[in-house]
Amino acid sequence: MEISAYGRLEVRITAADVGKRVSVRRLSDAGVTEGKFTDTVGVLTSWDKGVLVITRKSGEAVRIDESSLVAGKVVPAAPARRRGPAATYEELARVASRAWRPVESERLGAWELRAASGFTRRANSVLPLGDPGLPLDGALDAVRRWYGERGLPAYVQTATGAEGAQELLCAELERRGWVREVTAGLWTGALAPVADRADAEGVVLGREADEAWLARYQRKGVSEVALRVLGSGPSVWFASIPGPVGGAPAAIGRCVVDGRWAGFGAVEVDPAQRRRGLATVVMAALARRALDEGASAAWLQVEEENAGARALYAGMGFSAHHAYHHYREPS
Repeated sequence: MEISAYGRLEVRITAADVGKRVSVRRLSDAGVTEGKFTDTVGVLTSWDKGVLVITRKSGEAVRIDESSLVAGKVVPAAPARRRGPAATYEELARVASRAWRPVESERLGAWELRAASGFTRRANSVLPLGDPGLPLDGALDAVRRWYGERGLPAYVQTATGAEGAQELLCAELERRGWVREVTAGLWTGALAPVADRADAEGVVLGREADEAWLARYQRKGVSEVALRVLGSGPSVWFASIPGPVGGAPAAIGRCVVDGRWAGFGAVEVDPAQRRRGLATVVMAALARRALDEGASAAWLQVEEENAGARALYAGMGFSAHHAYHHYREPS
């Protein structure tokens, strides 16, 4: 907290600091004058009519009455990363987008409008990396028209928690009634330790999602559009551990190699064979192939409520880089 030369806590932020990362301390309970404080760190996304809104790394928006503030200051734009490969939000957003391509896309300034007949939000949402070339309301109107022409709801994918992320855009969408439906984390880690986690003997690797692989994939009735999305990316690999003869694989996974990055996804295990390390074996096999192609860093996406997957990936050396969200147009 900001402390003056006289030893007193001071509020050294104003409405002019909207858009900056701040740290504030406030009284926890109205009417209490000392002792019970709460600290909040995040991006100051608005300060209006005596109320501050601070968006945390997770995307949670915290409303704070300015009368409860006891201290506040602007802090560095992003905390120093203690482990894992260094990367900007924009670099990772572009890498993740190339690993899961839509079947149709169009530019709106620096925004990319993506569609794939509704197969996953990632392939059917706007990726707003820069200026759309229009005022925000005009850009959102254009987005809604574009998706409406395709019979799809309009989604905007945003991010919070990293330098260059979009806390202000999130706040503007929410003020316009857009609803956040999904939040997930993009995690990064070193690739070599993943390859060393397990013996990959018995894992079958291929360039296509064959019928056996699809039999384990959680999304049933996969269409031609879905197959195009699954097979998209600079260098795509599918892995499986065979199950019983004539049955679905015991475990599967997907990896996209893109320069120094290897992106993991669709890691799924037969429920009857979980807690045997099969997910780790699949990822190790894919990581070794990615290392052979020159990759050195890894990324993956995990939904915030998937505690089991988060524990698995943390144990493999991954850590959160940023959170990303999908906002749906108002009904």
